[in-house]
Amino acid sequence: MAALDLDRTAHEHAAALRSSEYTARALAEATLVRVRAQEPSLNAYITVTDELALRQADAADAALKAGGAGPLTGIPVGVKDLLGTKGVRTTAASKMLETFVPPYDCTVVQRLNAAGAVTIGKTNLDEFAMGSSTEHSAFGPTRNPWDLDRVPGGSSGGSAATVAARGVPISLGTDTGGSIRQPAALCGILGLKTTYGRVSRWGVVAFASSLDQVGPFARDAEDAAALLGVIAGHDPLDATSAPLPVPDYTERFARGLDGLRVGVPADFFGEGLEDGVREAMERSINVLAANGAVINRNITLPTAQAGLTVYYIIAPSEASANLARYDGVKYGYSYGDGRNAEEEMSETRGRGFGAEVKRRIMLGTYALSAGYYDAYYLKAQKVRTLIKREFDAALNEVDVILTPTSPNVAFRLAEKLDDPMAMYLNDLYTIPVNIAGNPGISLPCGFSDGLPVGMQLIGRMFEESTLLGAAHGWEQVTDWHRQAPPARG
Repeated sequence: MAALDLDRTAHEHAAALRSSEYTARALAEATLVRVRAQEPSLNAYITVTDELALRQADAADAALKAGGAGPLTGIPVGVKDLLGTKGVRTTAASKMLETFVPPYDCTVVQRLNAAGAVTIGKTNLDEFAMGSSTEHSAFGPTRNPWDLDRVPGGSSGGSAATVAARGVPISLGTDTGGSIRQPAALCGILGLKTTYGRVSRWGVVAFASSLDQVGPFARDAEDAAALLGVIAGHDPLDATSAPLPVPDYTERFARGLDGLRVGVPADFFGEGLEDGVREAMERSINVLAANGAVINRNITLPTAQAGLTVYYIIAPSEASANLARYDGVKYGYSYGDGRNAEEEMSETRGRGFGAEVKRRIMLGTYALSAGYYDAYYLKAQKVRTLIKREFDAALNEVDVILTPTSPNVAFRLAEKLDDPMAMYLNDLYTIPVNIAGNPGISLPCGFSDGLPVGMQLIGRMFEESTLLGAAHGWEQVTDWHRQAPPARG
């Protein structure tokens, strides 16, 4: 049997498995060894699921032998520890859910299992997905494989770090304000935030229900298309799930970049953008133009600059409502020594939630309180409508909108922990896409000071195929997606 190359992509592994170069069990065993070796330095996982992975690998081998394999059969995957997994604890990186073991799989995990994927483990994140650095985790911070003194981004930092470090070829994250795209950019991989309603949220621990979306991390567009093809589609258990058919997400791969209309809004290239990131963006625009893309610098998205303000009213408000269920009574952590119900609930929430989660609960509770609802939450929803209209108008003129994913490259651990506003500004360019509900993708497009830079492409509602086609075209004329960080185990 051939030696295993864990640097292969998912589709390369799939071809090797179908041709019997190696078995799914051998791939799972080798992946587990690598992930275990990387963990002391990366801390990308909260729970590594050895027994589950080997069981699923054996089932995949049986499917392969019977000729019933799909694109993800036997493929190792990391799953953000916000996605409910039957029999495997789902912590949301919080002390509040440290011992919570769901009695069911979320819809996305059900679909992964049905496709024959092999779950290697539950990846680390900012607590309840609230953060931009994966430092707000009750299980310690995840580190960036390009520089262990720096953050991987967040909140899906564990999912991004393990793919970048070649631990697993693909993983799942969630994106509420940039939590897939920003860590993808900082770790030098592809990350796709899907259209709101494209992927079921049933069984996913809720942060902000009108913003949350599940999506893939991968090292190339082909892997992302395969993973999205498995998890996308209507789910009657999720009232926000769109009743639309799932297309072939590779349908636009043959188009390439020729004739692709790319809008470049000056509104997203202003103050706060690091020089190295700006230079990488301009080089990328030139590469696109040299390969047939039509660049339009006349589109404008002026209201999108209010996206950060809108987000930090809507998201905390929804978080305040969603996290009210953690009261020490129904499930999760319970203080247990309260003298009365009020003290029990207060101590449970005070001890069970971390500082950032408590900060956002207080922001949201204030915005929803009597006398402030109209001034804050209602007004934010009205501005949200304006932002959506601007995106729709711009995307009538172009196929995709190009912006930086993050205004900066990966910053040092603890550098911004004491400055919440500086931390929030990391999502300045990604948040408006969640506000509008559109899909967005981050692609590696260069380096600044030896650290990856990400380019964001934004598309029309439910046109992930356009984004993935553009990503595939980009990968044919650049090699940024093939760059790997130093070996980490």
